[in-house]
Amino acid sequence: MEANIITTYRCNAKCGMCDIWKFPTKPSEEFKPEILKKLPTGISKLNITGGEPTLRKDIDEILDIVVKKSHGVEISTNGFFTSVLDRVTKKHSDIGVRISIEGLPEMNDKLRGIPNGFDRAVRSFLKLRANGVKNIGFAMTISGENCRDLLPVYQMCSALECQLANAVVHNSFYFRKTDNKVDNFTEVEEAMQEFIEALLTSSRKQLLKGKFKDWLRAYINQGLLKHVQGKIRSLPCGAATDSFFLDPYGRILACNGSIEPMIMGDLTKQSFDEIWNSKQAEILREQVKNCKQNCWMTGTAVPAMRKNPIVPALWVLKQKTRLRQGKRTDLS
Repeated sequence: MEANIITTYRCNAKCGMCDIWKFPTKPSEEFKPEILKKLPTGISKLNITGGEPTLRKDIDEILDIVVKKSHGVEISTNGFFTSVLDRVTKKHSDIGVRISIEGLPEMNDKLRGIPNGFDRAVRSFLKLRANGVKNIGFAMTISGENCRDLLPVYQMCSALECQLANAVVHNSFYFRKTDNKVDNFTEVEEAMQEFIEALLTSSRKQLLKGKFKDWLRAYINQGLLKHVQGKIRSLPCGAATDSFFLDPYGRILACNGSIEPMIMGDLTKQSFDEIWNSKQAEILREQVKNCKQNCWMTGTAVPAMRKNPIVPALWVLKQKTRLRQGKRTDLS
């Protein structure tokens, strides 16, 4: 099972593809760290996200609890508050960190609405690397505006020997958006195909493990491209079965990709087992099976890949064979 904890809807960024910052939670409304003790142990991967999670003054308490619940804890952040990240990673150097950027400096600061945001993100990256954080990298949400920066950002990450996670613009209750769309399809498709082919021919200097991660990210990105094209996702969604979300109010949700929140229960009032085995949870699992949202986001896409590893592995093998034959990848 994988978990995603939305610590807050407060955010210092003003991203065009996400309106969370327009509807912030009040600190008094947000769950107390103690309820996280109710989560099961042995969670394979646990993501701490927001809004901007480093805005929580009790982020240290949150991490102290969740690192005992999962050996794969990762923070998603815009990297603006370097001092906070410095403090928490000195205590927990084994956690992962993904710093969100939307392109190179000019594009990033324009889309994120943070003056000198790229500079702050890079400074945080350098501080975390100095602290000995090994699982560190950047994350980029692909849109029609920043697709031209996609390959250069990947090249930057390759030179820095760090990870690059990806998403594409989505509409859902979580993003508070219904009008995210891509108009320049041809340009976005070409940029993403170039990027996917770069991932499949990864020139990272790391051992095979680093290249293998890039190959699997190529599969993730072909799923992102399918979402842009309006095609059906390659693997079934396992929301509410293989993964769950906890929102700032302490409610257990099936996912963050639905139009309205799919609420399984309230962790402030119930135990996790009560929620997970409830009739409401079963109803939502049926809704997930029949969901037409067709989203493809890390929180549900990666668990689906782990559950069906043969599918992405065969896809990677097929596409790498095509590239060796001098053909372009088949992304149909």
